[in-house]
Amino acid sequence: MRVVLQRVKRAQVTVNKTVIGKIGTGVVLLVGFTDGDGPAEIEYCTRKITRARIFTDADGKMNQNIQAVGGAILAVSQFTLYANTRRGNRPSFTAAEEAEKAHRHYEQFVTCLRETGIPVATGQFGADMQVDLVNDGPVTIIYDTNNK
Repeated sequence: MRVVLQRVKRAQVTVNKTVIGKIGTGVVLLVGFTDGDGPAEIEYCTRKITRARIFTDADGKMNQNIQAVGGAILAVSQFTLYANTRRGNRPSFTAAEEAEKAHRHYEQFVTCLRETGIPVATGQFGADMQVDLVNDGPVTIIYDTNNK
């Protein structure tokens, strides 16, 4: 499982010219799955992301987590996180998990995030989405369960 986290001032995702998910302060998560991913990887990423001290405190130090600042999450599925670019100019996506399984895992991940009490907005799995965001920092962190 790979997740690219970006700390944001605000973000939204649009499908067919309709905004389907929107947050203010918080994080955008681009989420991808590969074969072998399951509940352990989902729980690991949920724990790491929700506890990450990436928001500034009164002293300007990154010392607070998303709950401490009343932030929200926008989770967007993105199979291209498993692109293989080693050969040629066209990426291969064979390492990305099959769509039906990835969809189930994405929904499980969103449920796990919501169980923490943090507000979670989402994109639409498998859709052509436009994600607009205002990076804060910028702060970008990559979680990969193969590199725990």
